[in-house]
Amino acid sequence: MDVSVDVLGPGYEAIELPMGEDSEGPVVATLVRRRATDPRRRAVLYVHGFVDYFFQKHLADFYVEQGFDFYALDLRKYGRSLRPHQTPNFVRSLTEYFPEIDAAVRIVREDDGHDVLLINGHSTGGLIAALWADARGRGLVDGVFLNSPFLDINEPPPVRGLGAGLARALHRRFPRAVLPAGVSDAYARSLHRDHGGEWDFDLEWKPLLGFPVRAAWLAAVRRGQLRLHAGLDIDVPVLVMTSRRSVRPRPGVIDVSGGDAVLDVEHMARWAPRLGRNVTLVRIENGLHDLVLSAKPARDEVFGELARWMRGYLPA
Repeated sequence: MDVSVDVLGPGYEAIELPMGEDSEGPVVATLVRRRATDPRRRAVLYVHGFVDYFFQKHLADFYVEQGFDFYALDLRKYGRSLRPHQTPNFVRSLTEYFPEIDAAVRIVREDDGHDVLLINGHSTGGLIAALWADARGRGLVDGVFLNSPFLDINEPPPVRGLGAGLARALHRRFPRAVLPAGVSDAYARSLHRDHGGEWDFDLEWKPLLGFPVRAAWLAAVRRGQLRLHAGLDIDVPVLVMTSRRSVRPRPGVIDVSGGDAVLDVEHMARWAPRLGRNVTLVRIENGLHDLVLSAKPARDEVFGELARWMRGYLPA
């Protein structure tokens, strides 16, 4: 394994995971590891969302304080894993991410010797983590925590159907075609410290204007969502956490601090029961889309609810 000091500094290691080649050339994923000073038998694997990468050091702090070693995966073509010859975030199927999750889990379980594993996915990472846990996770994970998972497209049904249909029509012949969709920069600006927010992150890896939504990627996401809508069978406890409400960014409106400015929280509540047999849904007042980046009162509630759920559902 190629292990180096991570960009987050002392205490964090970056492990490069070669993933072969695709149509654009060599592919890698990156596993970020932060181990506690004393040996731990429990671990968490974090999977980020769209236009994202792992930078939330306070999330790692929380898990370490709870008795977990922390791991985060920068998926192929995101963040630490993005290479100059690649189209950011481009895949043709969400199952393309499964090998890097497999590799990360092998390191956590076999190389590092952990007995208990929680997988924590945010947004698109929540959808990917849920699909992986259903297809490949039996006997490997002990719990799933989904932070504002991307379980449906945040548009009215006619627009949702039109966008998904356009992606299906284009994804084979014109997979990199850019669709007229995207996320407002209001949410990202509300996060970054240079624009009035609380957090610092790399604007090359998490640009304010996001990355283009491409036909093959959206078609892949929609297939994954419809697979979930038909019903998964995750055989371990699942925690789904969302904001109390969604807010729609509007021209001239900068404050999106009152809710989820990216996805529809009612979609998450609707589809959460399709994840498995044991699903807990928690809603957070004034939670942002990435709940752990919310203002401190909401953030404290997120961590309090998560700690309580872990005590109740994960092996000691």
